This record gives sequence, C-alpha cells and structure tokens, in this order.
Amino acid sequence: MSRSALVGNVTAMLEDAGFVVSDRCAVRPKSFDVAARRGPDLLLLKILGNVDAFDAETGMEMRRLGTYLDGTPVVVGLRTRDQDLEPGVVYFRHGVPVLSPDTAMDLFVEGIPPLVYAAPGGLYVNIDGEILKDEREERGWSLGQLASELGVSRRTVSKYEDGMNASVEVALELEEMFERDLTSPVDVLEGADEVNDEPDPDEPDAQPDDEHMVTVLTRVGFTVHPTTRAPFKTVSEDDREDRVLTSHSTFNETAEKRARIMSSISRVARTHSVYFVDETRRETVEGTALVEREEVEDIDDADELQKIIRERAKA
Repeated sequence: MSRSALVGNVTAMLEDAGFVVSDRCAVRPKSFDVAARRGPDLLLLKILGNVDAFDAETGMEMRRLGTYLDGTPVVVGLRTRDQDLEPGVVYFRHGVPVLSPDTAMDLFVEGIPPLVYAAPGGLYVNIDGEILKDEREERGWSLGQLASELGVSRRTVSKYEDGMNASVEVALELEEMFERDLTSPVDVLEGADEVNDEPDPDEPDAQPDDEHMVTVLTRVGFTVHPTTRAPFKTVSEDDREDRVLTSHSTFNETAEKRARIMSSISRVARTHSVYFVDETRRETVEGTALVEREEVEDIDDADELQKIIRERAKA
C-alpha cells in the first residue's frame, strides 16, 4: 500500500469514528500529517508504512506540539523493517505511541483500548496491583506462596502489587490462577504516560530567520514556543492561554499554501492562525489572518493583535 493510500485510509477511519480531520500537511518540513479532534481529544498523527523512518527529532517535535496544543502525538504504521506491527499492541518510537491500523480502529472506532505494550525484552501489560493483592489475601496466600506458584521471587510479587507491570505470560498465568481479569488498558490518549518514561524534550531555540518575529511577539505579550518541523513557525499563547499558530515570509504561492494548511489545523486544534508578510492586499487565507510586518511593529498589546487576527479571520 502506498503511503498516500494509507493516509487516506486512516483519515477515512477517523472521520467514520466522529473525528474532524484537518487537511493533510503537504508542506515540508512536517512533523505530523493530519490533526484530528473528537470532543476534547486532539490527535497529531504521523502515518507511515515503515515506522523505522520515524526519527528522534520528529518524535521530540511531535511531543512538544502535543504539549503546546494540548493534544496527543500518535504514529500509525504498518511495520518495522523486521516485522508487521501486532494488533492490540502499543509500541513506542522516541516517546510517541505507535499503533497499527487495526489497533487504531479498535481504539477510535470500537472504543477498545489496547492492553499490551512493547518494551525492551518483550510484551507487557499493566497489572492492577490492588486487585491482585485482594485476590491473594482472599485466598489466604502469603507473598511467598504466590511467588512460589509463579516461579518468581517474593520481591517481584510485591512489586506487582505496588504497580509494576508484568510480561504477558505472567499476566495470563495470574488471570488463570485467580480466574478474573487483572490487567488495565494502556491510556493512549493521555500519551500512555504510565508505561512511557521518556523525559520531556527541551524547547528548541528559534531559527535565525525567525528570531525577529519571536522577539516582536514576545514584546507584544505572548509566550512563544518555536517549532522546527511544523507547518507553522511558532505556537504562541497570551495570558488567557488563547493559542495562535504563526508563520512569516514573503507572500507568494508557497506562503498561501502554508497559510491554508494553518487554517485547517487551527479549525481542528481550536486556535487562531496568523501569517506575517512583507506586503499584501489581502486580509485572510481561509481563516488565517494576514498581517504586514510593519503593522505588528506598532502593536504593543497581545489583546490588540488578537483582535486584528480575529477580525481578519472573518474577512
């Protein structure tokens, strides 16, 4: 299957599941392919045939964007170089959850979250330690007795009860032993933080060409988060935490295309978007406000700039 067809299939699946999906980010560089929202849940999706093509820099950028936009970065892919992705399993690449299309279908369409995640050494599940302890004590078993039944140490059983995850084989053995479910699903929409211990990525410095615009936005009163591989230069927020996607360049055909993609992402992410240009007679591109650089130099208040952006977005 071509990547374009895969993106189309995943997009159609999300729309069937009730998500509003942005236009595809057909510009470079790009860290994600589409944004999708259903109610409070915002997804930033990278869709790949081979997930080994997903590199560390892109992973860090997607995780930063998830923080800036209050969304969840997710990769949907078919395979690694060595094997197809297993259905019902959450993998990780550079701290980002990775799902097969079947796993994504189960989660987003059927509402069935995955129970298994891949980590060094094999496949693991979340054990509900409180239930395990209650079942053990109800049978009158000591930690040592359960450890003997499992063929592990007493310390390992204690860790299971304290919330340590277990291999799939151990979890199945426990569930057969106590004749009840002991596992809990992986919460992909929260970034699977309970099983993903990657540190938060540092914020990048602004690119040299972007430093002046970042300085201007900061002076006006925005908190500015530079990006490195997004279809916009920054995510900026005012003191009310209203977010704005921003970019800048000479206004030409490429800029118009980028502004159009920013508009689509903004509608899904529930932000505003503004494109700063040297000169233009237009006020908007499908909801992305166009503001000449000289205008911004005379603005000294975030509310004033937000008012201009809102008015031009409706033009």
